Amino acid sequence: MSKFIIVTDSCSDLDRETREKYDITYLPMRVLYEDKDIAANLDFEEISYKDFYNLMRDGVRIKTAQVNESEYYTAFEQYVTQGYDVLSISCSSALSSSYKGSLVARDKIMEKYPEAQVVCIDSRNSCWGLGLLCITASRLREEGKSVTETAEYIEANKQRMNQFITVESLTYLKRAGRVSATSAVFGGMLQIKPIIISDVNGQNTPIEKVKGRKNSLARLVELFTASYENDPYQLIVIAHADCEEDAVTVKEALAARLPGETIEIRKIGPVIGASAGPGTIAVHGYGKEVK
Repeated sequence: MSKFIIVTDSCSDLDRETREKYDITYLPMRVLYEDKDIAANLDFEEISYKDFYNLMRDGVRIKTAQVNESEYYTAFEQYVTQGYDVLSISCSSALSSSYKGSLVARDKIMEKYPEAQVVCIDSRNSCWGLGLLCITASRLREEGKSVTETAEYIEANKQRMNQFITVESLTYLKRAGRVSATSAVFGGMLQIKPIIISDVNGQNTPIEKVKGRKNSLARLVELFTASYENDPYQLIVIAHADCEEDAVTVKEALAARLPGETIEIRKIGPVIGASAGPGTIAVHGYGKEVK
């Protein structure tokens, strides 16, 4: 049985420590602002984590670009020529074109290297929802599962990866074109905080509007707890965009409701952060299947 490489992208938000622990590699997307075009580096090597979110607070519009077909092809070829199979798990195709690029690259690789196995998955997730699916894949690989068996498991369970998000300000979603200017203005005046999920198509969809930050954080806990299911690969991650104190508040509330579960606090990376903005909080983990 061939060992396989797990490849993801910047939307996974997997920090270096986690990538090394689970032997996961990623292809960086791009971050564009002012006159700069830099890698969407998950370790914030070209711009620090604090500086990135402070730029947004200062009104700088940050755009992102997906991993392209040639970047996927180069990575896939590197691995298959070394004798590895490849499992590529990409950001939701509803949010990024990276998955489409991976499919084109896969077809070209398998035409050139007929013995190669390259499997591409549309995760229907982003942020640490995508990251957690990659971690599950790593654990399955460690158990001796083949690339095909692992891909089948991820496909069968990816809609069970639950995501509940709230933002501190609608300003950043407006800049990213995710909400209208009118909604952002009135939402800000009324302190309205949306609760956003990753729906069945992998689109980030608001399902509720809650008044006030404190209430929105409490609602995240309530919704995740109601959706939660025990799972052998369960790992709950609270991801935050430079608002660790609020993440700690959410963790403590979740821990009280789900005693014994592993709950970790992690950072939201540059791609998700560019749309959602500083102050974003997200809770991810296995639960009831998204319908």
